[in-house]
Amino acid sequence: MTDITPIHHTDTDVSDILRRAGLRPTRQRVSLAEILFSKGDRHVSAELLHEEAVAVSVPVSLATVYNTLHQFTEAGLLREVAIEGTKTYFDTNVSDHHHFFIEGENEVFDIPGEGVGIGTLPKAPEGMEIVRVDVVVRLRPKR
Repeated sequence: MTDITPIHHTDTDVSDILRRAGLRPTRQRVSLAEILFSKGDRHVSAELLHEEAVAVSVPVSLATVYNTLHQFTEAGLLREVAIEGTKTYFDTNVSDHHHFFIEGENEVFDIPGEGVGIGTLPKAPEGMEIVRVDVVVRLRPKR
């Protein structure tokens, strides 16, 4: 992962940020980055970003959106949050933090501050190192 500065909605030249992350600033990447990062920290699925792109007349396929999100993640611009085997969200906040997930509503949001304490981690297998710990706390309305 490249040590780069995350994109924030105040950055004016997305092309430079993509270049610093090691990505060629194609028209589609620039357009998707502008849509993705223009609303501050948030969690989006590929389908949601595709809908937003179509709504502002950015001609892009869902496959291109998936590829771009994965490229941004590999470059350190996004953090992938896997909720279920088939549901992945991409977080514009790449700092170490954890998430709430509202079941049935497919909504993901950050757990504020130091809301989760991890006491002990297992020793990593031989030749491996722990990169990050992701905690997803599942919520549902009280019955």
